This record gives sequence, C-alpha cells and structure tokens, in this order.
Amino acid sequence: MRIRSLKLRGFRNFKDAIVRLNDHALIIGTNDVGKSNLLFALRLLLDRSLAETELEPSDSDFYAREETNELEVLVEFCEVEEDCVLSKMREHVGDDSRLLLQYWAKRAHMGGKIDYGLKAGASEGLLAPIDSRFYLRVLDLRFIASDRDLHSFIRREKRGILHDARERRTEEEKAADQTRLHGIETKLSEVRTSVGELSYVKKSTQGINEELGKLSYHNEHQEVVFDTGASEPSGYVENLRLASTIRERTVTLGGDGRTNQVHLALWAAKNRLEAGQGEALRVTLYAIEEPEAHLHPHQQRRLAHYLSEVFSGQVLLTSHSPQLACAFPPSSIVRLHDSNGGTLAAGNGASPFVESAMVDCGYRMSVLAVESFFASAVLLVEGPSEELFYKALAKQLNLDLDRWNISVIGVDGVGFATYASLLKSLCIPFVLRTDNDVSKIPKQQAYRFSGAERALKLARDFFDGFTEPEHFSGDEEKLKGFATRDPPPQDNQAVADAVKAGVESFGVFLAKRDLEHDLFDQLPDPWKEFTGEDDRGAVVARMQSKKATVMFDFLREKQDALGALGDSDLARPLVRAKQLVAQERADDPAPHTH
Repeated sequence: MRIRSLKLRGFRNFKDAIVRLNDHALIIGTNDVGKSNLLFALRLLLDRSLAETELEPSDSDFYAREETNELEVLVEFCEVEEDCVLSKMREHVGDDSRLLLQYWAKRAHMGGKIDYGLKAGASEGLLAPIDSRFYLRVLDLRFIASDRDLHSFIRREKRGILHDARERRTEEEKAADQTRLHGIETKLSEVRTSVGELSYVKKSTQGINEELGKLSYHNEHQEVVFDTGASEPSGYVENLRLASTIRERTVTLGGDGRTNQVHLALWAAKNRLEAGQGEALRVTLYAIEEPEAHLHPHQQRRLAHYLSEVFSGQVLLTSHSPQLACAFPPSSIVRLHDSNGGTLAAGNGASPFVESAMVDCGYRMSVLAVESFFASAVLLVEGPSEELFYKALAKQLNLDLDRWNISVIGVDGVGFATYASLLKSLCIPFVLRTDNDVSKIPKQQAYRFSGAERALKLARDFFDGFTEPEHFSGDEEKLKGFATRDPPPQDNQAVADAVKAGVESFGVFLAKRDLEHDLFDQLPDPWKEFTGEDDRGAVVARMQSKKATVMFDFLREKQDALGALGDSDLARPLVRAKQLVAQERADDPAPHTH
C-alpha cells in the first residue's frame, strides 16, 4: 500500500490543496512555503512517535490568512492489500483497495474551544469516527526532521538494530555466540585486573579511598576503583559505539556528512531486516527532511538513487538541493508554491507533465537548469552570452538575484517553449527575452519576422490572459513574406512593432534586433574602446564571433558601464522578474509557518 494523495483544507499554509504522491516523492519549494507543514499533517495521522498530546490542535494550526474555523487532513491510500493492515482496518477498506484516514478540527471562533477527531473509511462519503490511532500497530510513518540530532539518533538506532539482529539468530548462531561471550568475559576480567595494576591508577584510587575513610567509617569497607566499564559481556556489547576503521585503526565517525550517511545506512539496514521477516507485520513509510544535509554534490546525487534502491516502503523527502532534484524521477517531483495567499502543489502534485517537459529538455536539464525549480521567478534568455550579461547587469543595478530568488537561465538552442512548458507545469513565474530576428524563407526570395512570430506564439501558449496586441487584428501574414529584408516594408514593420508592444506586458520581451546590436546602440563608446573598432558593423561582428567568450572578457573590463542601462529596454526583463516576486510577496503579507 502507499499514499496516493493528501488533501489539506484550512491547515496552516494550506487553504485548500490536493497533493498527489508517487512511490518516491521529492517535495520542493521556497522557504516557508509549507514543506514541513505537509509532512507534519501526515505525521498527525501516521507517526506513532508523535505523542497523543501532540495531536491536540492549537489556533496556529488553522489557516490564518482569512477567518477559518475548520481544518482537515485527508490521506488516501491505494493498493491496500497487506494482511497486517486488513486485519485491523478491513471494515474501512473498499473493494477497490482504497483506505482514507482523516484528521479534523473545529472551533467556534479564534481562541475558543477546539474539538478534533479521527475518521476512517473507503471513501469520503463513508468516513466514520474512530476512537484512536489503533492502526499504528500495523502502519507507521518514520520521520527524521531537518534539525535532527544525528549522534543521538545513531545511539538509539544502533541499539535497535543490534536487538533486532539478536532476536533473529538461529539456534546454531546462539550457541556459537554464547561460546564467544564466555571468552569475552574471561578477557574482560583480565583487562579489568590489568588496568587496576597500573601504577598511576593504583595510586589515584588509594588516595581517593584514604580521603573517603577520613569522611566516614562506613567508607572503609567499600573501595572506589576506576572501572573499565561493563564487566558482563552483554553489557559491554550493549555499550558498543559506532566508529570507523582506517588501516585497522579505529577513529571517530568524522564530520556531519559522514554521520548523516551512517544515519541513513542504519535506517536502510533496519528496513532490510524487517523486510526479511517473511510475512510483513507492519507497513512502514518514510519521511525525511533535507536528507542531503552536509553532503557534497556527488553524494547528494547518489543519495537520490540510494533511497529508492534500499527502502521497500514509500519514501517522502523534502529538499532544497538541485543535485537531488536533477537525479530524481521527474514525475515524482512535487513543487509547493504560494497562490492567492494559500500554498498549492503545482499540477496537484506528482505529474506526468513534469516528466514530459524534462525529457524534452534532454541533456540540458542540468543542475543549473534545475536550480530554477527553487526560484520565485525565472528569466529565460537566448544563450550563455545573454545569461552572463543579465547576471552582470543585475549586479550593476543593485538587484541581488539570490536575495530575490530569481534565476537567469539560457535556453541554449532548446527553444523557449521547452523551458516555458516545464516552468508552467511547476507553476514557476517566468519572463523571457528573445531576439527580433528576421530570417529568409527557404526556397523563396522572401523574409519573415521569425522573432516576432516566436514571441507571439509564446505569449499565446504560456501566458494566461494574453490578448492580441492593439492594431494587430491577427494579421500574421504581414509578419512573413515581404520581399526585402532591410528595411522591411512599413506595414510589415508596423505589425512587428505591434507584437513587440503587445507581448511585453505579459512578460515576453522582444529585442529591437538582438543583444549585440541593442547593446552597442546603448553603450557604443565602451564597446569601441574594448574592441578597438569604430565601425558599428565591425564591433557587432566581433561581438558575435565568439559570443560568450567576448561577453565574458568585456564584462571583466567594462562591467561598470552597465550601470547606465537602468532605464533601457535591455533592463526591463529584470525589472519585470523582480515585480513578479514582489507581487507574490504582496499577495502573502503574513506567511503562516511552523
């Protein structure tokens, strides 16, 4: 069995949201959007480590951006076929192997008495009250928080895995272990005696016992010694600690990254032991916040595959790692975002559309592109030179892209539509800037405004509420088929200009010509100085010869000159991206987080 979907209504960040989940789900989104709250909602119903007293809701659990006095957490399970679960919940499981569990709460008003309870049923219409989480004997969500105490967890789980392994021994293994424990007991006794005979140990204990005798007569009949620890073999084994060995020398486990890996390995080992019991006694699900903590990029990518390989139950992760997202199955990525004040899951959660869009991106779906999954807004540009330019321009205009959570991504030959489709499926706001190129129609002595056509199609396909530009009237024939390229006929140029003006307010920015020509026209002197050329054509030809390399070298020498572009057409895409982020924050004046 697995969780198919989660419905959250009136709960913390969530006004009314449905989140679909696959066998392995990676939950991403900006800070404070509600990733931890989503996992906590599941824990209310499924985590037996959460005490019953922690189930009682407070006013802060209700959606607070408008008056809300009811909340609901509804978990839908599918493929409920395990005997252990059916033995406890058969009356609540439908013929289609569905099971719903609900946590609800109501209050009359803010600060008033809060009633809450649990329900179970085969469908929403058949939900019936249940007295407790009795089903946790056979159904459990194991949770690791992002602020986990790794060393404490390791100590606790180490004892558990030792106990489980000991209970599963064969009779032959028990007999062999008993013989070994007898030998260990003899050696421990020898070690204890030898340590006590060390001169400095003996002198220290003699001094302490003499002083104790002075304090009380009763102390003369009881000696204090420096003990080596447990004298019984079983106690000695119980106090074993995890350590690393390098060339047969024992060292501590190392830094937090290594400890985090040991943490996950303990879970995996315990999961494998439980899975090997034969008939399952319990269905276990796993929820881990930021499993990539303290790991370098290669290990983060490996972690994505490892978790899907070793855990037999459903695994839910929250993360801020592009490396993890890049290596994760695209259809299992769930992006949370804020919409009209409430948190939603893009596409209602795990979606095949995300996978299709990522496949279309092909090999270019790298870590740099996946970075946009975590952005509040994205600026899509033609290629590497534009990407370099806009990042440098933002710096000169005092727009801190990281502070505003804006990514600049070059589509680099893939085409804007591919990235636009992916970003829209994830509900990530974006703007784009494309060249206003004119191209020859194959096998004809005619040209077309290919850039204007591209901009018009992108606006129609990907920007909600788009309307045709004023004075355009759908006369697309005037965008193509004119006989001369430079200059185009006036009526054709007028249509192209109407497209440029009409699409811009929706976030599609059409260059006057292309980055190189537009940039020279705005900053002729710095480019002349850099290239040593006076002629516009010669300078642009140099700029276009090795675009990214020339742009990099220019920015290294002349970056300060970009400060003059603050009011130019070139800067407007950045301004628009910033407005998108500011608008989102204005819609969410009081984030409701826990």
